Amino acid sequence: MQYSRIAGTGSYLPARVLANAELAQQVDTSDEWIVTRTGIRERRIAAADELTSDLALKASLAAMEAAGVTAADIDLIIVATTTPDVVFPSTACILQDKLGVHGFPAFDVQAVCAGFVYALATADQFVRGGMAKTALVVGAEVFSRILDWDDRSTCVLFGDGAGAVVLKATDQPGILVTKLKADGRYRDILTTPASIMHGDVSGKPFLHMDGPAVFKFAVKALAELATETLAAAGLPQSELSWLVPHQANLRIIESTAKHLGLSMDKVVVTLDRHGNTSAASIPLALDEAARAGRFKPGELLLLEGIGGGFAWGSALLRW
Repeated sequence: MQYSRIAGTGSYLPARVLANAELAQQVDTSDEWIVTRTGIRERRIAAADELTSDLALKASLAAMEAAGVTAADIDLIIVATTTPDVVFPSTACILQDKLGVHGFPAFDVQAVCAGFVYALATADQFVRGGMAKTALVVGAEVFSRILDWDDRSTCVLFGDGAGAVVLKATDQPGILVTKLKADGRYRDILTTPASIMHGDVSGKPFLHMDGPAVFKFAVKALAELATETLAAAGLPQSELSWLVPHQANLRIIESTAKHLGLSMDKVVVTLDRHGNTSAASIPLALDEAARAGRFKPGELLLLEGIGGGFAWGSALLRW
């Protein structure tokens, strides 16, 4: 049987650090208010000339180096992003061109904060089905460009960055189970309700979020999904070694860890330094922990993310 396995990870964060204290000079907030409610202390902001594809390229090159592959080895690119360079072509096609390769599938996945898990699940199916042998899966965002910087309820939450993994075909179990879900009935509680119409922007081009509603939905959905994912793999909760969650809110992360019976030292948390980087948050966290040597061969990892749509998903894998 053929599986897909993570062969390498990579990430990139823009140079500019925006700390809570600086934000407090722009909007009515404080470091204490932000940390208490979210766990975030700072985030990264892309430079004016940095595009999503630029962030994706740097993260991809790092992942490829870690995996010991070159661009010529890649035969599938999937980019998860909500903030593409342009309406089209896809950021994945732009990334493919920047890598100097062509002729194989390259496309974007849009599932907001669940995007990376959606992209990973899709790439896993390509590899399992024999349609790809070496896949590049990226989560990249410049979320700072769709924020209303006068809205303290949202502008304090998000940051920019990119993370990537290289998936390779193998006969050894790597990704064991993926589960994807969506419910469009909740589309209005987390949305950027804008579109381009006849050359103008129609609708409000800034992120809107009903924070309490999102929190309530996320806590319940992620706990249920974690249980379902382990059950689908036929594995007990006690065998789980690590949780690598979407970095949205520390209280949501702590609630999921508690449900799984995991202590927080077995949860990868980058939220305090990265903020919520949407589709980039899981691969950023994964790369940081991998490069620090926190994961040991054979350990069981659960990746979970939830975002606008509502869309949510998970991936259970052996390291």
